[in-house]
Amino acid sequence: MTRLGGAALQRCGGALGAMAPRGLAVAALLAAACLTGVCGDEFSILRSPQSVVFRDGGWPIPGDRIPDVAALFMGFSIEEDLPWPGLAAGDLFHRPRAAVLVTVKGVDKLTLPAKGISYPIENAVPFSLDSVANAIHSLFSEETPVVLQLAPSEERVYMVGKANSVFEDLSVTLRQLRNRLFQDNSILSSLPLNSLSRNNEVDLLFLSELQVLRDIVTLLSRHKHLAKDHSPDLYSLELSGLDEIGKHYGEDSQQFKDASQILVDTLQKFADEMYNLYGGNAVVEMVAVKAFNSPLTRKARSILQSSEGETDNPYNLAYPYNYNYSVIFNIILWMMIGFALAVIVISYNLWNMDPGYDSIIYRMTNQKIRMD
Repeated sequence: MTRLGGAALQRCGGALGAMAPRGLAVAALLAAACLTGVCGDEFSILRSPQSVVFRDGGWPIPGDRIPDVAALFMGFSIEEDLPWPGLAAGDLFHRPRAAVLVTVKGVDKLTLPAKGISYPIENAVPFSLDSVANAIHSLFSEETPVVLQLAPSEERVYMVGKANSVFEDLSVTLRQLRNRLFQDNSILSSLPLNSLSRNNEVDLLFLSELQVLRDIVTLLSRHKHLAKDHSPDLYSLELSGLDEIGKHYGEDSQQFKDASQILVDTLQKFADEMYNLYGGNAVVEMVAVKAFNSPLTRKARSILQSSEGETDNPYNLAYPYNYNYSVIFNIILWMMIGFALAVIVISYNLWNMDPGYDSIIYRMTNQKIRMD
């Protein structure tokens, strides 16, 4: 049995043991799904404040709904309900100031400390936090939000708000990452490399991603006032260095084992430092995924498709339900009720008004008539 199958069976063993005999068929299907890798990857909570409650139950979460989890505990609305019991309601009046998500590619599980909570991922498809970033940018555009989305190995970076000034000196290109490693205050002088080498490009790529994590904490600590404002911050980091080490040396090699342990220690330290920078009011998440099931593609719509859209609805069906409908309906309903009550009250007072005593206009006119 492969390492992936053994880990999946261990994760699903508790659920299979508690099933009744009449559910053996469902249990067999669940075991088969876990063996094929559907439940192989993990979604972990490294640190979270008391206002955000994650239940420890091992419920699988769909891979495409991970951004919705971040949106919900940040206090934003989502288009579709999330029937996942892992996230409780929490304190509605105290939302976290920051959400930090680190995606680690190339491994389906990392050994975390006891205080972390992990959930299996069902159907690990590529995802992005663009919806959460757009919500922060639209709602807090006049304030000072920090939005950073970074994939160092792919030279992909996206900054919004104060992130452009805070992380101005952050290394984002491969050349900058390599030069940063050989400076005096880099992690090469403090990390135990063990079997990793400074002369191998694959090892340097992995170490440069760890350097980015340390630099983010260092640069953010110089602007601690941004961690105390009222606008939420978002950090989304994607690390692919461990995946490259596994492809180069093999997953059974000593280099891969040493790199995995170094990554776990670095991630836990990064989570603790980010948590402390925000005064214990930040959620730090991690996604460990062996490989995504399909590549991430963003759909674009052309102007030429406008004529084709007319034939998509030949039966003249109503448009799909919009989650803003109830909000708009309540606004219009209560405004109309308020206007109706105002008209009734004003009409009643005008009908029962005594022009000689209740109106200053008639009193002034009456005095002028008497003087004439």
